[in-house]
Amino acid sequence: MSSAQHIAEDRAPDGPRPPSRLRQLAAASVGNAVEWYDWYAYSFLAVYFADQVFPKGAGNSLVPLLATFGVFAVGFFMRPVGGLLLGAVADRRGRRAALTLTILLMGGGSLLVALTPTYAATGVLAPIVLVVARLVQGLSVGGEFAASTTFLVESAGPGRRGLFSSFQYVSTTLGQLLASGTGALLAALLTERQMGQWGWRIAFLVGALLSLFGLWIRSGAQETLPQAAEDAESPDAAQRAARPGLFEGLRRYPRESLLICGITAGGTLAYYTWTTYLPTYAQVNAGFDKGDALTVGTLSLAFFALLQPLGGLLSDRIGRKPLLLAFGLGFAVLSVPLLHLVTDAFVSLLLVQCAGMVLLTGYTSVAAAVNAEVFPARVRAAGIGFPYSFTVALFGGTAPYVGTWFKQAGHPDLFPWYVAALCLVSFFVYLALPETARKPLAQ
Repeated sequence: MSSAQHIAEDRAPDGPRPPSRLRQLAAASVGNAVEWYDWYAYSFLAVYFADQVFPKGAGNSLVPLLATFGVFAVGFFMRPVGGLLLGAVADRRGRRAALTLTILLMGGGSLLVALTPTYAATGVLAPIVLVVARLVQGLSVGGEFAASTTFLVESAGPGRRGLFSSFQYVSTTLGQLLASGTGALLAALLTERQMGQWGWRIAFLVGALLSLFGLWIRSGAQETLPQAAEDAESPDAAQRAARPGLFEGLRRYPRESLLICGITAGGTLAYYTWTTYLPTYAQVNAGFDKGDALTVGTLSLAFFALLQPLGGLLSDRIGRKPLLLAFGLGFAVLSVPLLHLVTDAFVSLLLVQCAGMVLLTGYTSVAAAVNAEVFPARVRAAGIGFPYSFTVALFGGTAPYVGTWFKQAGHPDLFPWYVAALCLVSFFVYLALPETARKPLAQ
């Protein structure tokens, strides 16, 4: 029996026990939730610390918020680098090594955000420190998706890849939920002046501590890459030389790389619009209360997390394509009317956000499985990591900035059409996709 089979299947009774799939799921999910708490705390709390780090433009109160979301986008543009470099670590050294490195980088970046000085105290040093922190976090997040996606799908049992892959977004959403909930709690306990002066720093200090907890959880994970397991047992020169090159996935699988971009484009824009930017969209376009916006975000994220395993299980039964097509067409048709329904009423934002998340589940619950099923194990992490992270940086990371820019330019109604158009493009990509749910995972 090959090493790949030993990792994927149960061993003989007299041999070493196979890794518990529940333990593998926890190792990926808990660490991933901590990673995304650190990442999303920035977007949820940007409205509080923007004035502290960036000076206001003459007569324009949106300038600090635009600058803060600009740094948000800059962090996203480090994600392709992280996807490529840390994805290569996952393909060469193993998924565990990459998962350990990503959570260390994220914790360090969160601590740096917490310690960012104010513009009033240090001048230009303040935004420089913030940019460096987000670059480190962007590198980490790019590698995290590549490594945790491959780890989850490779840990799944027969006929359960969709279910396991759905926990990529379950844990991501739990991280968002924790970040949103922490923000809402701080906003409820502190005055707006206290939040702007020092309260926002507490959330990032908590994130740095949580990263240590995630690192401990991941220390118990078992490697899923056959080559890495073999290298650990007999690390000879021939095996090291056989490791994949940095750009091997892009060079040998250009069509698959472009396919990842098409799959991701509409999904990432819709995802970051609905799960991250919508509370801010409601604030700047409908005058929605900041604290209430965080509360709505927290409630809708909890609902979203519950939907993911249901979507994953459904994809294992009926396939990935039906869910992807429902998402793409649903957002193409409904993005504009849904976003136009946002008012300053609590119920309106809650209903709009939850309705969008039902549609969004068609993408998020299967995205990890679909991506992992495109590439063979040898280049799976880096093969997914670079094109996926590049597309997320181009469309997802810029969503808050583009939405705020449309508002500043006096054309807020154009942003919903932008979301709808890109989802329609991805819909046609999904039409051309082969169904992979019942095919064996390529080794």
